[in-house]
Amino acid sequence: MTERRYLLEQVDDAAIVQLYADGFDALPTPKKILVWHLSQAALAGRDIYYDQRYRHNLQMRAVLEAVLTHSEGLDPDVHEAITHYTKLFWLNSGPYNNLTARKFVLPLSAGALAHAVVTAQRNGARLPLRDGESAEALAARLAPLFLDPSVDPMVTSKTPGPGHDVLTASANNLYEGVTMADLETFQERHPLNSRLVKREGHLHEEVYRLGGLYHDHLSRIVGHLREAMAVAPDGLRRALEALIRFYETGEDADREAFDIAWVTNPDVDVDTMNGFIEVYMDARGIKGAFEGLVYYTNHEKTGKIQRLAADAQWFEDHMPYAAVYRKPVVTGITAQAIEVVMEAGDSGPLTPIGVNLPNDQRIREVYGSRSVSLSNVMEAYDRSQLPSMRHEFCWDDEEAARAEQWAGPAGELATDIHEVLGHGSGRMAAHVTQPPQDLLKEQYSSLEETRADLVAVYFIADPRMVEIGLVDAATHPALVRAEYEAYARTALVQLRRIREGTTIEEDHMRNRQAIVHWLMANTRAIETRLRDGRTYYVVVDVDAFRDGVAQMLGEVQRIKSDGDYAAARALFDTYGTHFDPALRDEVVARVDRLGLPSYTGFVMPTLTPIRDGDGAVCDVTITYSCDFMGQMLDYSGAQR
Repeated sequence: MTERRYLLEQVDDAAIVQLYADGFDALPTPKKILVWHLSQAALAGRDIYYDQRYRHNLQMRAVLEAVLTHSEGLDPDVHEAITHYTKLFWLNSGPYNNLTARKFVLPLSAGALAHAVVTAQRNGARLPLRDGESAEALAARLAPLFLDPSVDPMVTSKTPGPGHDVLTASANNLYEGVTMADLETFQERHPLNSRLVKREGHLHEEVYRLGGLYHDHLSRIVGHLREAMAVAPDGLRRALEALIRFYETGEDADREAFDIAWVTNPDVDVDTMNGFIEVYMDARGIKGAFEGLVYYTNHEKTGKIQRLAADAQWFEDHMPYAAVYRKPVVTGITAQAIEVVMEAGDSGPLTPIGVNLPNDQRIREVYGSRSVSLSNVMEAYDRSQLPSMRHEFCWDDEEAARAEQWAGPAGELATDIHEVLGHGSGRMAAHVTQPPQDLLKEQYSSLEETRADLVAVYFIADPRMVEIGLVDAATHPALVRAEYEAYARTALVQLRRIREGTTIEEDHMRNRQAIVHWLMANTRAIETRLRDGRTYYVVVDVDAFRDGVAQMLGEVQRIKSDGDYAAARALFDTYGTHFDPALRDEVVARVDRLGLPSYTGFVMPTLTPIRDGDGAVCDVTITYSCDFMGQMLDYSGAQR
């Protein structure tokens, strides 16, 4: 058997890794066909996300792909610079780093860019020209977007500084001409699935639906979903029917109906997450970004994660926060370990490792939630990671040995707890009638991720993990210490991802720093140590770590349940948002010396349909191209 390739290449500080989907070949043929149709529905929405992320994204991508596929006669150095930049552009779905939100630029002159565009046209490329526009004029129009870091510098800016507005400081395409002040008295009818624009002094919602915004893309999605319904089991068919209805109307009531249909149908082997789902890209935490994710159940690993779901009431009853914020009756907490086959939009090529949906707090409290652990994604991360990363930031050989042995299983268990129990726990205070996103605004996503992480690191150390058979009693202490040490290290090592500025914008990074820095300020759990000019975060007291987590979780849950915006903002301003640039520079130098990546993008498995004499799909094969550029060009339908 040929040894698998995981780490394919590194582009600056981004690793590109092949994702494998074991078990696909063993699926019954109807399920393979179902995966195929759902995957086509996911890909059909890819360009929606590109457009949401930046209004110029699709034109920029078309120019880049035209140059790469029609580059005969182009100077080799120019070709290399454009290839390098385009790979980063594909990874991040535009010219903004997914973690820092900052713009990266193409290291060419305006003249070199123009020559590349003209050369591509001469070689037969189709360019996104306006009526009467020349290739030279196109290049001149787009040059500031490619070359000038001061033009639209941040895709999402949650801390733009005094006197600046989080919406106008953000370059994403979710708003046009709208400020936070404009929204103080405006009631959105379609909060999740609309773009807000201000024209002639009035606010308008451009709704994502058939006949509305993204009609053509949504029509293709709906067409593929209808094809999927023909081979879907009853429960999934009902959910897909509800999703299609939502795409037809765009009404929030139909979105709720789909969420309910999806969350109450957990017993499916093949499933999808398709829609306007996560709100991280919106500085307000309201607007959903399109994503499409297709997967099938890993039954071997699902049994483990389901033990958490089955015991959800015990964990809710033992949450270290006020009983008034606990659910008296936990409903519908379900969990699966999955094998991902396709991710597009907000979930690919950069992908989460766990997901808990739906995000609607009202539906969670009444109907429950579903958690999935992306098993093959976590495996690919682990198989592609360089060992030097752990050793560089561990204080001693004992910590490094623990990381080598336990970081994988500890991280997987923590992720499961985060998704199943963290996001699925708690309730709003009785007097609060508005959704927490509306009350907590730009702080909501960071606070929710903080809350879920605190639940994970609190309960991973609980004896209940041994009692329900998730951890062996003899190794439990070592696993817990390894997880706490890894968590503390992460708050330090993640600074390598923010090479400019002094603030953290990405919600998961902000939440990790907030937890570690809060523990450092309020407990004796973690020490900052120096050796040979290098900084280490060292866990010195595991019990103090857990006790501190319990205390912090109590306050974080109160903030969410009460919708206390001022307290949320103070928490992250104090502990989560700002960092010492000298410390960041030290971390970057250490990482660069070792050539370590900061983030990872994935090449998806390749699905190929086999058609019968009538052209209908009768089977599907799976292969692994290990070719990032080829896959991106295929997804775009670029000429080669």
